[in-house]
Amino acid sequence: MKKMLLILALVLVLAVAGSALAEGDLLSQIQERGTLVIATEGDWAPWTYHDEDDKLVGLDVEIGTLIAEGLGVEPEFQETAWDSILAGVDAGRFDIACNGVGYTEERAEKYAFSTPYVYTHKVLVVGKDNEDIKTVEDLKGKKTANSASSTYAALAESYGATLTAVDTLAETVLLLEQGRVDATINAQVSIEDYLSAHPNAGIKVVQVLSGDPVVFPFRKGEDTDTLVEAVNAILDAAREDGRLAAISEKYFGMDLTQED
Repeated sequence: MKKMLLILALVLVLAVAGSALAEGDLLSQIQERGTLVIATEGDWAPWTYHDEDDKLVGLDVEIGTLIAEGLGVEPEFQETAWDSILAGVDAGRFDIACNGVGYTEERAEKYAFSTPYVYTHKVLVVGKDNEDIKTVEDLKGKKTANSASSTYAALAESYGATLTAVDTLAETVLLLEQGRVDATINAQVSIEDYLSAHPNAGIKVVQVLSGDPVVFPFRKGEDTDTLVEAVNAILDAAREDGRLAAISEKYFGMDLTQED
């Protein structure tokens, strides 16, 4: 059954690719050059980070590699700050972003998206001695730390918080421990991973919020449609044969590939 799914996915990708080559769109350009240019941060475990040997690893690195292999090309990861990722996709510097990007209606107006590959919960985090903030309703007038254009920042601001922009989770935790910010909203898996590696960190989770679909963004346009279709075919096959679930289990300790 798994073999049949892989064959069907490959047939679909090749069919899409054949159409793309005739039209000269982004998929044909990728296959002609032989590489899929992937934007990622490289410092947001367990999504994308460097291990003790300084090798780029993580859930998004493995799935990005899986996608490239499904397209018949090599993955070319380019590490960049979060605030440059979507802009770089839009400008055509990157073919795709593999960096735990959450789906929002606002982003969907500007970017094309793959089908969701995982669904993540958010958590509200404060310093370990903070007793003033229990829920997001308590964020009004408080300072939060997040990447400036992230969905987490937008959510905190919607509750009346003032944003302090940061580039990494480590910076966020440091600001919380120093009392320079009051809270952060972040991915539950990222916070749990950080606390697993730093059990004495001076932070605590005070609220778990609803889950969100996580997707791969592409530049929007007719010339990217076949690439999106091909990527979705690869993801569908990997979801059906259990490869996505295995990668999720490896990095998150649980299967987050299903919505419910």
